[in-house]
Amino acid sequence: MHAGLLGIEELDRAEIEAILARAKDFQPMQSQSLKKLDTLRGKMIVNLFYEASTRTRTSFEIAAKRLGADAVSITASGSSVSKGESLVDTLNTLAAMRPDAIVMRHAASGAPHFLARHLPTPIINAGDGTHEHPTQALLDARTILDRRSALEGLRVAIIGDIAHSRVARSNIHLLSKFGAEIVLCGPASLLPVELAQLAPGGC
Repeated sequence: MHAGLLGIEELDRAEIEAILARAKDFQPMQSQSLKKLDTLRGKMIVNLFYEASTRTRTSFEIAAKRLGADAVSITASGSSVSKGESLVDTLNTLAAMRPDAIVMRHAASGAPHFLARHLPTPIINAGDGTHEHPTQALLDARTILDRRSALEGLRVAIIGDIAHSRVARSNIHLLSKFGAEIVLCGPASLLPVELAQLAPGGC
């Protein structure tokens, strides 16, 4: 099975550092007049979005095109999913398309993992249920590092509905791997015990 990005929890610190360093290499493209590379020329990326998400979907489309890939977007409202097509049906369709990578957002936790078990194609998790949103956590870490020299030694507060936030969960997993002090703030009913153990900073 080819590499993908299903979550932050299963990545080690070295893998995260490599991704963040690679992302930094691409940042100068934002200010250049020519914003297209041929890194992924001839590759096809499928954006499979079962949940509406203009910002995330558009970001992946732009990233694919800037790297020279062909991007195909499939949304639930505009596909056979709205007519009752199951995830297994979609899996079979994707297998026939033979994409080089699939970016997936789904309301069910674990949906990208299901695809990854049945397809040899790399799957990038763009948010699954209340489980994880790994690319957002990586973006948050890259943004912090653009302003701070390291993640170690930082005190980071995550505020709100932690129990239902896949972004918070991915951020907690990422920051804890770097020894940052994580403070979770919110109503007790919205602070899961298992995540509080990863983030003992309290509130």
